[in-house]
Amino acid sequence: MVHIRASMRALVTGAGGFLGMALVRALAARGDRVRALVRRPSEALAQAGAEVMVGDATDPRALRAAVAGQELVFHLAGVRRAADPEEFLRVNAGSTRLALEACVERAPGLRRFVLAGSRAACAPSREPIREDAPLAPVEPYGASKAEAERVALSFAAQVPVAIARPPRIMGPGDRENLLFFRIARARLALDLGDRPLSWIDVDDCARALLLLGDRDAARGEAFFLAAPEPVTARGLMEEAARALGVRARRLPVPEALLRGIGRAGDAAGRALGRRLPVGSKLVAQVLAPGWVCDASKARERLGFEATTSLAASMARAAAWYRAAGWL
Repeated sequence: MVHIRASMRALVTGAGGFLGMALVRALAARGDRVRALVRRPSEALAQAGAEVMVGDATDPRALRAAVAGQELVFHLAGVRRAADPEEFLRVNAGSTRLALEACVERAPGLRRFVLAGSRAACAPSREPIREDAPLAPVEPYGASKAEAERVALSFAAQVPVAIARPPRIMGPGDRENLLFFRIARARLALDLGDRPLSWIDVDDCARALLLLGDRDAARGEAFFLAAPEPVTARGLMEEAARALGVRARRLPVPEALLRGIGRAGDAAGRALGRRLPVGSKLVAQVLAPGWVCDASKARERLGFEATTSLAASMARAAAWYRAAGWL
């Protein structure tokens, strides 16, 4: 007998973002009825088959309306750049608490609340860390993601929670890694030292989130989600160059120069009144000893493996950037 999975009612907060769009597509592709909570109307989400609800993830009323009657809630809403460290906490951790409170009140049949956390909630490391490592963030964004985890687990007796901890996410539509492609387009691969980084393709990450929503083994647990082999920042630029069909020249960059560029980016951002992609936060990330995680728990308990190669992920991203006019 063939088992046919029943369609689920699934909410995605932050659905208009890079990972959110991929998750909406994955949910819709398997036949779920998807509701997307976004701050502004989105034709792309509607075309993907989602019911679009406009509202802010820090607004309790919007969250109560969005979670009502849902069976799965994927909480992806958050900020990656903020001028004020308190803004990270208000949005990333505060919205998590508000979303869970809304679930307790309006979603009695909830099967799973999946929080999109981050590798940044733990300390940088050259060696792969596992989920039993303490939460030890070193910058405000990571601190807000660690606090969001604590908030989620504080509701574990009332709500079936699960936590995803992806590292750097790659693929079409991503803004965070666009800088690497633009440097590669200039035929350069900056050598920032042998600092390994875990990464995952966006569609692999979306597939893992589905498993966190479905598998009993995920309840009350956190999972690192990553491709098997780490890479370095220089390796990313070299792979971006291959995807763009150019040859990149290795250029060593002294730490002092990089820190100066970060400070200049901070100053320019303050003058313009917005957070720029290049700043001290990015510099601190790339100068850390490494950001590596061990994804064996997700493989052993959920049956998840990230199967997309770095070359394939970067090639898809490059094609998307060019089509969108970003490169």
